[in-house]
Amino acid sequence: MSNDAPGSGSETTGQSAAMADTRTGYCAATGSFRSLRPPVPLPPPDLPLTFPSFALSLLQQSPPPSSRPALLDAATGEAVSYPAFLSQTRALAATLGRSQLGLGRGDVAFVLAPARLDVPVLYFALLSLGAVVSPANPALTAAEVERLVSLSGASVAFAVSSTAAKLPANLPVVLLDSPHFRSLLNPNGDQESSDAADHAVIPIPIPQSATATIQYSSGTTGRVKAAALPHRSFIAMSAGFHAHALRQRRRADDTNPSNKSPGQHHQITLLGAPMFHSMGFFFTLNGIALGQTTVVMTEPAAQAGLRGVMEAAERWGVTEMMAAPPLVVGMAREMRHRRLLPALEHVICGGAPLPDSAAKQFRRRFPHVDLCMGYGSTEAGGISRMIGQDEFPIIGSAGRITENVEVKIIDLVTGEPLSAGKKGELCVRGPSIMTGYVGDDEANAAAFDSEGWLKTGDLCYIDQDGFLFVVDRLKELIKYKAYQVPPAELELVLQTLPEIVDAAVMPYPHEEAGQIPMALVVRQPGSKVTEAQVMEHVAKQVAPYKKVRKVVFVDCIPKSPAGKILRRQLSDTLQSGGHLSRL
Repeated sequence: MSNDAPGSGSETTGQSAAMADTRTGYCAATGSFRSLRPPVPLPPPDLPLTFPSFALSLLQQSPPPSSRPALLDAATGEAVSYPAFLSQTRALAATLGRSQLGLGRGDVAFVLAPARLDVPVLYFALLSLGAVVSPANPALTAAEVERLVSLSGASVAFAVSSTAAKLPANLPVVLLDSPHFRSLLNPNGDQESSDAADHAVIPIPIPQSATATIQYSSGTTGRVKAAALPHRSFIAMSAGFHAHALRQRRRADDTNPSNKSPGQHHQITLLGAPMFHSMGFFFTLNGIALGQTTVVMTEPAAQAGLRGVMEAAERWGVTEMMAAPPLVVGMAREMRHRRLLPALEHVICGGAPLPDSAAKQFRRRFPHVDLCMGYGSTEAGGISRMIGQDEFPIIGSAGRITENVEVKIIDLVTGEPLSAGKKGELCVRGPSIMTGYVGDDEANAAAFDSEGWLKTGDLCYIDQDGFLFVVDRLKELIKYKAYQVPPAELELVLQTLPEIVDAAVMPYPHEEAGQIPMALVVRQPGSKVTEAQVMEHVAKQVAPYKKVRKVVFVDCIPKSPAGKILRRQLSDTLQSGGHLSRL
């Protein structure tokens, strides 16, 4: 796979910064918006550097105490200290690099496992070798997994006993829950090395432009694609969070000069997003780079749902939490135990829109907690987020444009750039965006323009204070609890039921889930197939989060002469209460 994809090397220049409006960030000369954040210095792009090596350099600047857990099991309290994490990473990387697998630069490792303490170790070990990490949802069916393995070109898989059977039979598999894998992490038993050299990440000259991960997205078409993100994407995003953390520490030290341990505020972060999700994947890496303790919602805790999250946050004194909107909604409504979570300072929310009513309810329920809204995508990484007390109270916004990122809003008809206050499609350019979709020139041509701008497919505007507002989704993708659900995939499944003539899948608003997949179904003449039967048919063939959760029977599905479903017309008709039989 070539790294010379459309998005490679596209980073913000100083041109728009020098001429931009200081309030909105808009530059009339370029038609783009620059970030209002202070620019964050990044390593020279041509410097060979993997994300693990960059993370280690940050740790060396502010070394965490050796006793501090890097990872903590939310259910059992089992901990992995920073020295143990680094020595396990080194041991595993050394073995994977010289074993029969012989993993190295460009080799794709498919990861199909729930949240575990050894998954971050695996991620770091693979990345330090220059191998490509390709994580997927362990709830996927075997057919779905086979499709993703084929897309990524994986040469090996890492799984657990409960997911291994879903993998293609010809793909080598390493079981994370096996004694053999445990021995790879601790070749000397449970004894931790005290030698600093043993804690270093193996230095392998890998360019920052090399692919670090392949993550799965339906982009703007509803067809699953494999997005390749380079090491530089994660280096840039983590550098931004590190710079912000340093500013926070300095402010804390300035307000408390008697502090005996300046710069040593211990952040305990609960990872409320799955490790295979783009948001969870980044924050898994970022927590290590920042010297935080990451509380991992392993299966026993995760299966308890909201109760498990609240109990873990209270038990472990969590100060920061990464959460998708359904979790924030649940926390706002949790009244049974009335946990106050006094240690909690920040909740970073992203992955899907959060209803304004839920944001207000959360702030009433937890007035001491900063609700930090953010916006990004699998393809673009972080695009905007809230930082600082003056931004947190803004309801409905996804924050201001992230440092080192440049965006523009383009007219939906003419494609011309728009200024502040005007709605159009958001396009983004910067160091965090993907290099492109693997092996899909057609999708890349649709996603990028000739200047390297990545089209998000989202209808947005930036207000007069530089805050980004995401109005609607131009793309067909459905976001169910922050999971991506491709309508086209469900439509194919629906049409395998003999009772169905035609079908379309649309997003249906849902307060807790954000959106649920709703099927509009045309039955065969005389058919009595029910809503329950249709939903059961789909549920047997897809992952739980992709289930159709509402069915409406209609007379026809509006389509273009080329046979494409006219989704906007379909949506407008439904919202107006019209009848599809008249289309």
